[in-house]
Amino acid sequence: MSGSNLSIPAARPVIGNAEIEAAVRVLRSGRVVQGPEVAAFEEEFSDLVDGRACIAVNSGTSALQLSLMALGIGPGDEVVVPSFSFAATANAVRLVGAEPVFADIDPHTFCLDPVAAASVIGPRTAALMPVHLYGHPAAMDRLMRLAERHGLAVVEDACQAHGAALHGQPVGTFGQAGCFSFYPTKNMHSLEGGMITTGDPQIARVLRLLRNQGMEQRYANEIVGANMRMTDVAAAIGREQLKQLPAWTERRRANAKVLDSLIHGLPVPQVADGARHVYHQYTVRIPDGRREAVQQELERKGIGSAVYYPTPIHRLTPYLDPGRPPLPETDRAAAAVLSLPIHPTLGQAELERIARDVSIAGGAR
Repeated sequence: MSGSNLSIPAARPVIGNAEIEAAVRVLRSGRVVQGPEVAAFEEEFSDLVDGRACIAVNSGTSALQLSLMALGIGPGDEVVVPSFSFAATANAVRLVGAEPVFADIDPHTFCLDPVAAASVIGPRTAALMPVHLYGHPAAMDRLMRLAERHGLAVVEDACQAHGAALHGQPVGTFGQAGCFSFYPTKNMHSLEGGMITTGDPQIARVLRLLRNQGMEQRYANEIVGANMRMTDVAAAIGREQLKQLPAWTERRRANAKVLDSLIHGLPVPQVADGARHVYHQYTVRIPDGRREAVQQELERKGIGSAVYYPTPIHRLTPYLDPGRPPLPETDRAAAAVLSLPIHPTLGQAELERIARDVSIAGGAR
């Protein structure tokens, strides 16, 4: 729920003079698609993922779809995904002709539960696609062991988790591919765009072919591909954002500590042992069906908030299946979660106001 009268919006994308000047520089250069800015952005983003190859594309959804294609996943295959995510996670699976199989989440981290994932693996399962939801890393150590035991590929949906890590290892470096989004409300953005990371040179080459109509050299098409390139304008903006990401991340983490210490009467986000949470969202649970009332009260006081996600993917029209086993933790989370402002532009007074007002509204009976 949001409105133009909110004095503290749920999200506040940053577009500064550096981003504007970078975009203008590219426009004046005439090199605007898949040029030097894209190459530089890929090289610089690689530092965030332990030097893995990086392939820039036009969106996070494209990153997921192309990763599955590069791994040869398609019709007849199943991919285990959490239902508690944005629909793009499952849409990417359907777009390559495979079928998403939904597994429940860990109620503490909101990420794919390895035990639940193991319970739905079958003879057609080809991959796991864990989501580092809200900026918290999924249990990749356990999920990678599960994948190795069953001979499965792993594609990390890291679209909300730039800079997150587990036991010191960055997300996007565990599976065969990692996928990031640069949508305007993410921890960093390029107005729109995505990045795929991989440690396999052959997968990297196939991804570069797939994003560019199947060709590395012009008119020398090697495979069937698509047009999912990133523009140089987007890459130039992304490069400027990437420079600021470390400071913004630390600010988000500091803001979370303040909210953790000041919010009373509501469960604050939990962080698993060894996890580095980057707080794309700061998500609390509102019990007893009071979420809408709390959200309305916050809006009345000028504080934005949002629900990610009110309807789990398995309950969306394209994915309805009356025979599917229940996902109780997913349904409980979808009915209770509320994300509060956490963006790096917040000041101490705003954080104190958010904590005070959500504590009062959330504690009301």
